[in-house]
Amino acid sequence: MNKVEWLAAQLEKATTEREQLTAQLEYERQRQTELRPYLVPRIRRGVIGNSRYAVRLRQQIKEAAQSSESVMIFGEPGLEKDNIASLIHHGSPQRREPMIQLTCGLLQTSGAELFGRANGKPGLLAWVGQGTVVLNNIQDLPPELRPQIVQLLKTKTYSPVSRDSESPPIPQPCEARIVLISERKAPEFAQCTPQQLKIPPLRVRKTDLRALLDYNLNLYCRSRGIAKPTISPEALRRLQAYDFPNNLRELTALVKRAVNQGDQASELTEELFWSTDNKKTRFRLNLLKSYPRLRQFLQSKFWPEGLNYGITTWVFALVVIILFIGPQTRDQNFALNLFWAWWWPLILLAFPFVGRLWCAVCPFMIYGELTQKLSLKLWPRELQPWPRQAAERWGGWFLFGLFALIFLWEELWDLPNTAYLSSCLLLLITAGAVIFSLLFERRFWCRYLCPIGGMNGLFAKLSMTELRAQTGICSAECTTYQCYKGGPAKGEGQETEGCPLYSHPAQLQDNRDCVLCMTCLKACPHRSVAVNLRPPGIELWTTHTPQAYEVALLFLLLGGVFMRRFPTVVQQWDLSLDLAAFVPHLGGAILALGLPAIAPLLAFALIQGIYRWQNTPKPRPFIELAYGYLPLVLGANLAHYLDLGLGEAGRILPVTLATFGMTGNLPMMVADPAVIVFLQGVTLLAGLLFSVILTQKIARQAWRLLLPQHLSAIALTFTLWMFILP
Repeated sequence: MNKVEWLAAQLEKATTEREQLTAQLEYERQRQTELRPYLVPRIRRGVIGNSRYAVRLRQQIKEAAQSSESVMIFGEPGLEKDNIASLIHHGSPQRREPMIQLTCGLLQTSGAELFGRANGKPGLLAWVGQGTVVLNNIQDLPPELRPQIVQLLKTKTYSPVSRDSESPPIPQPCEARIVLISERKAPEFAQCTPQQLKIPPLRVRKTDLRALLDYNLNLYCRSRGIAKPTISPEALRRLQAYDFPNNLRELTALVKRAVNQGDQASELTEELFWSTDNKKTRFRLNLLKSYPRLRQFLQSKFWPEGLNYGITTWVFALVVIILFIGPQTRDQNFALNLFWAWWWPLILLAFPFVGRLWCAVCPFMIYGELTQKLSLKLWPRELQPWPRQAAERWGGWFLFGLFALIFLWEELWDLPNTAYLSSCLLLLITAGAVIFSLLFERRFWCRYLCPIGGMNGLFAKLSMTELRAQTGICSAECTTYQCYKGGPAKGEGQETEGCPLYSHPAQLQDNRDCVLCMTCLKACPHRSVAVNLRPPGIELWTTHTPQAYEVALLFLLLGGVFMRRFPTVVQQWDLSLDLAAFVPHLGGAILALGLPAIAPLLAFALIQGIYRWQNTPKPRPFIELAYGYLPLVLGANLAHYLDLGLGEAGRILPVTLATFGMTGNLPMMVADPAVIVFLQGVTLLAGLLFSVILTQKIARQAWRLLLPQHLSAIALTFTLWMFILP
């Protein structure tokens, strides 16, 4: 071969190689163009946590990555199953090959985009080569494509789409790995996939929750360029008690929302973590939709600010002054008559209807807020944040102890018939509100330490009225959380200082921490806040979290009725007890306060014995079943005060004249004693009936298994009947 021929051959070879390279580049360009809409670019995260579920899942992913067989991944929504598929692909020898993901519900019924057409445009299986094809939501695959996918999994071949039914296309080999993702096990595809990974839901991986929270906090705070906050133990416990129906997706959203809502707080508390619960929305009637004028009233300046600062402040001051300087008995002091014969019966009667509404107009915290605002104006400073952990642990027991002391003070010094001592009681509670308002932000005293607030929060659980927010609207549209934190006016939302009890209306578990002040309703620009009618006390058998101090307070309030009737019992039964002496009177009062708790405790011991004898599952804990007595406790207190409310309360006009040393023939409205006795009996029987029903709803057990508790409620009712009814 001469030199010319050699050069021609080399030129021809170079031309061929160039043409091959050009064709290859054109093929890769076209391949990238076809695959780009479906490419999965990278792994979002690994499997986080050290639980046995996380360890096993990592091992399964590793084994699946080393194999070239098809894989089925199934599990509940929100588990990031597509990310598991990415981990398998990027851990395999084919990690440099493309990975594409297709949503089965959007595939053409012909399958042309996946399989291509005979003698026409290739499909995605041809373009992906030795890469990975992820078929997401395989349960939504069109029925027409199911046989072809089964063929692909079994034989690793597929048939391009052909319009000529007489000459079927030649099956083509498939080099790609097929990964199926489903929200439930699909039997027809499971038989064709040798490897199957069931992703455990988050509710069984509670030991991984802290690690998952730390990871999401790190990721989100780094993206925003802010310091990572800590998570309070109470918040972690609340999350650990939650089932996360949307799993990891919901956890990520909760963390983002908590950080945004916390506004760069150093600690994320339990109020910042709230989630959707369908049980909170069942059997509700939104009064704001049914009665638009109610919304206008509740958003007006009159409720509650105008009422509080225009009327309540000076009325309370007047009452306290009259109690100090006026006559000292109820039949001559209208302020004492208002406190014991009007306020107590009315507030007890209001609990089943409006819950803790009284706290919205409570003079104790009005003076606390006035003191707080004045001190900040005279001495600008940052008020201390709430010591939530200590308050959650000890606050309830503090108010329980304070209420017990108030009961003993009432009994030993005859507060209902001693005006200046009743005034001292009002001033002492006001002093607590003022002192803690000077130290801490918002209404710390009202939420954690106030004895009246503790009673109101307990009985408010029975209310048929509630204030809640629609979680979907809050999570989708709200970014400011002004109903919780406060802030300037936005949209139709008004400028507010935020919830006085630091509660978000979307995360309220019951009515205990809502005073119906409507601050959140005024601040919300999305009309998410609703005032609902609901079955009374529905949370007690659905979403309720029992508290030990509430159970103790419940029986203390029941003991208070026995204690108030103690002197009458001593006199009627001719007991040899000198109540004029302080020590015997104190011992008898303490005994009366603690006596009512004996019957429920004995009843629970019998219930446990019945369960052991019949070899049935364990009963509900006492701390849960004890809430079944709550209607009876409310009924007993109301029955006690009906005597004053239907008797002495009607003499308010002549008592008012007597307060100022005058006399006159003013009208009185006093019920007949027989009517009062009848209503007291009806109230006790109604409390008993609702207690039996509520106990059954809470326990969800057969009547015969709960018979001891029902009998103890009947025994308590019978005893109260003897003590209260003359």
